[in-house]
Amino acid sequence: MNKLFDHKLWAILMSPFSLLYKWVMQFRNYLYDIEHKAIFDFDNLIISVGNLSVGGTGKTPMVEYLIRFFLKKHPDLAVTTLSRGYGRKSKGFMLADAETNAKSIGDEPFQMYQKFAPAIDVSVCEDRVLAVPSILMEKPGNNVVLLDDAFQHRSIKPNFSIVLSDYARPFYNDYVLPSGLLREGRKGINRADVLIFTKCPQGISQQEMRSMQKKASAYFKKEAIYFSGIQYDLVSSKLDRTIKRKIVIVTGIANPSVMLEYLESDYEVVKHFNFPDHHQFTEKEIDEVNAFATANHADVICTEKDWVRIISDKQLENVLGDKLFYLPMMVQFLEGEEALEKQLNGLINNQDKTTN
Repeated sequence: MNKLFDHKLWAILMSPFSLLYKWVMQFRNYLYDIEHKAIFDFDNLIISVGNLSVGGTGKTPMVEYLIRFFLKKHPDLAVTTLSRGYGRKSKGFMLADAETNAKSIGDEPFQMYQKFAPAIDVSVCEDRVLAVPSILMEKPGNNVVLLDDAFQHRSIKPNFSIVLSDYARPFYNDYVLPSGLLREGRKGINRADVLIFTKCPQGISQQEMRSMQKKASAYFKKEAIYFSGIQYDLVSSKLDRTIKRKIVIVTGIANPSVMLEYLESDYEVVKHFNFPDHHQFTEKEIDEVNAFATANHADVICTEKDWVRIISDKQLENVLGDKLFYLPMMVQFLEGEEALEKQLNGLINNQDKTTN
């Protein structure tokens, strides 16, 4: 109750600043809408994945879902992902290759490179308007660019825009920063073509989904409102063996609550080392994790995003050795997958007609 009260009090106190921020974002969007600020249109198919809020709504798993869709249904198309590369130590445009790691291109792009290259290409750049021509120069046969976290990046006109909203904190119950976590007002979501509620529980009822659709439709004026959950698949970093009953959890993500709930149902969690999103682990921190796991006869589980940061530093990886397991997460649609695939196939067919 006190936590809820504190949240409401914070929202009230910050409401003047939220109103100012909301007006600034509305004016910015207005300048794009009247074409006072330039919007660039490219010949290749541009698909954007983003959200209204800051924090983790599952954008990377959704981009990975789209990658799997193209590889399975349209393997003839050349696909490139484009991210900012948050937390990387490099600057400018980079196309991932065998020499790159999480430090050079960022953890999420490196995660996608590890899983899908060379079937797709992975690129990073702060300025995505400059990045798309750079992709075409490096990969002249490119057909599709998947923009990660780009809903507010209005300088590029996407052919298709997917916006995600966390089931536990739906956008229609949230407020603009700093009162809440929204980057812009709720009505901004209407720029999207599809709204997907993510991280939904497996047992969500039809009644609850219809209720969420109704509340969302006050702002999102399209029928394409879908629901997805998370599917986990535990992987050993070093050895193919069964994990111990006791575990130490290490997370450096925005919202680890769903992962924790999943692991606590099957394992004895002796400690959770909770770090900020995109945290760069130090040797001292990993030594502490290893010492605690050893003392408690436990294994260590981290997210896939944390794992790629750890293996980018051999010294950190060697400390944990065969104790280390990671937990990839995949999008699992509960409703709307066929409709989404139909929309994506329609995009590709229209693109083929335009280019032929």
